[in-house]
Amino acid sequence: MEQRREDAILKTPLRLENSTHSWYVLHTKSRFENVVNEGLIKKSMEVFLPKVTVRSKRRDRKMLIKVPLFPGYVFVKTDLNPHHQVEIVKTIGVVRFIGNREGPVPVPNQDIESLKIMVMVDNPVITGNRFKKGDKVIVADGPFTGVTGIFVRYRGKGRVIVNIEALGQFAGVEVNEEDIEKLPEILS
Repeated sequence: MEQRREDAILKTPLRLENSTHSWYVLHTKSRFENVVNEGLIKKSMEVFLPKVTVRSKRRDRKMLIKVPLFPGYVFVKTDLNPHHQVEIVKTIGVVRFIGNREGPVPVPNQDIESLKIMVMVDNPVITGNRFKKGDKVIVADGPFTGVTGIFVRYRGKGRVIVNIEALGQFAGVEVNEEDIEKLPEILS
């Protein structure tokens, strides 16, 4: 009888006293923001995926589409209960929580509220540059898909210059900004 009671205690999720819910950032697989968002909603988690309206870049269509304001990232509100943390990370498309050695770093509530207000308004939202000179990048779409290189500079009109090394020499190519992704430092 005592053994069953201990087993039941071990299987019960940990409840942290005085724990509060905070917003945290999740890094997602490339283009999995919507999948992660839906997966967490199905798990009854409070989640926020800020999206902005932009004109489609496809040549065959001139329509407005909603895209993530921060590609590769989703916000989730949790108390970091170990059981919840595991459930969040097990969600299809989640790579990891963003944080430091001590663990995930919370995002202030006022920052999330500000983002919610920004994306509700129809005015264009301008974000900072995604890449800086010297960043290792990978081409994720287009004729150079799968090629790694070094970001050189912004060219304008959504175009960037990337140096690609081949046979010990560099070749500069111009690609669409949305076709490249920064390589995680571990792969750089």
